[in-house]
Amino acid sequence: MRNFLTLFYKAVRLVYNIFRFKANYCFTWFLFLFNGVKFQNFETKGIPYVMIARGGKCSIGSDLKMNNYLLGNPIGRPQACVFFVDNHAVLEIGTNLGISSAAIIAHLHISIGDNVKLGGGVCIYDTDFHSLDKANRIDPLLDKKFTKRLPVVINNNAFIGAHSTILKGVTIGENSIIGACSVVTKSVPPNEVWGGNPAKFIKKLS
Repeated sequence: MRNFLTLFYKAVRLVYNIFRFKANYCFTWFLFLFNGVKFQNFETKGIPYVMIARGGKCSIGSDLKMNNYLLGNPIGRPQACVFFVDNHAVLEIGTNLGISSAAIIAHLHISIGDNVKLGGGVCIYDTDFHSLDKANRIDPLLDKKFTKRLPVVINNNAFIGAHSTILKGVTIGENSIIGACSVVTKSVPPNEVWGGNPAKFIKKLS
């Protein structure tokens, strides 16, 4: 009896997920379209958060594979993937991006190459969000005016481990790997493994 109930549950869940994932795809397709995102084919489990502000530009290459919330990649800290592009900022994503519950926040310019993997909960920020001067933070206009922003570049074949944060001005070299839960504050050369808080060199890749 227990085996029957288990098989019945799995069959119902399978049918439910088929319909749910088709609905997720359709809703995400409209989100991209109405936000002016240039996109091609994609797969999604769950629905991302997409916000492209006035004057912002976002382009996504083919074969995007995306997990949102617990769907498809239940490794902790689940949320929707976030694609946020501020006024007149640019977000460029290449082909075959794999992304799970990650947040990409572009206030200036973020570029992600081909065959990049962003582990669960990864955050990429090209801004400090607020001025570092306490006097400026009191005034919202000055706070915004004096907030530092620098471009971020993630090159081809990079792998960013789960729950890592990439900060403004950072370039991740081609093929490089960032260990889980790292905070990357400076650029990483190609073909290297870095990790920690702040992230430091660990070894060369052969």
